[in-house]
Amino acid sequence: MKSIGWMIVLFISGILRGQNPDGTEILKRIDENQVTRNQVVVSTMTIHGRRGSRTLKAKSWIVGDEKSFSEYLAPPRDAGTKMLKLGDELWLYTPASDRSIKIAGHMLRQSLMGSDLSYEDMLENSRLSDRYSPELIGSEMVHGRDCWILNLTGKENDLPYAARKIWVDKERWIVLKENRYAKSGRLLKQTDVTDVFQVDGRWIPRTILFKDALSKGKGTEFHIDSLELDVDIPSAVFSKAALRR
Repeated sequence: MKSIGWMIVLFISGILRGQNPDGTEILKRIDENQVTRNQVVVSTMTIHGRRGSRTLKAKSWIVGDEKSFSEYLAPPRDAGTKMLKLGDELWLYTPASDRSIKIAGHMLRQSLMGSDLSYEDMLENSRLSDRYSPELIGSEMVHGRDCWILNLTGKENDLPYAARKIWVDKERWIVLKENRYAKSGRLLKQTDVTDVFQVDGRWIPRTILFKDALSKGKGTEFHIDSLELDVDIPSAVFSKAALRR
């Protein structure tokens, strides 16, 4: 009778584990949902500063986490500004100076166009599971959605954020809220997804509010106007020559 009792306990425990995935499984599901082979994105970024707001529009071509090319379309004073990422290297071209400069090292963590996003934030398209070890710590409602809460600890010393805390939609496997921390434990940045949409079976953030915790501004709203996934992108797009075209 005792052996049968233990079998029942183990069976029930197995069911409960199946209902509650661990942190590794949740992170895997996030990666499967959000990391794409390539994409073409048209986006609008509204920067809410202390003295008012300004809006920029851009188009980006992205291949994995290795290559990306972005061109700003508006407003007129920023139109023609371009960014090229190849591996760990980033170049910025501005029509006003008619020259390209390389952004490297700590400069990658500086503000992008005066926004709450850094260059690294804008170019991020790699798997969280490759860079962080997860720990499931509970669940909570975010924007009316039931979410898992995970603490992420960096696997490498030179990551932009040594740790993260994320709230993950239990049904759609999308991060709805996030805190990003320095190695010291200081809060650096917060994100809040206020709108989502579906493309080719994937749930994608449509509108994200980024807030630099070290800035006195009111945050930056990043909105996806259109998105194409897994489309063919000519290799010529990702060249230094394309910066000056």
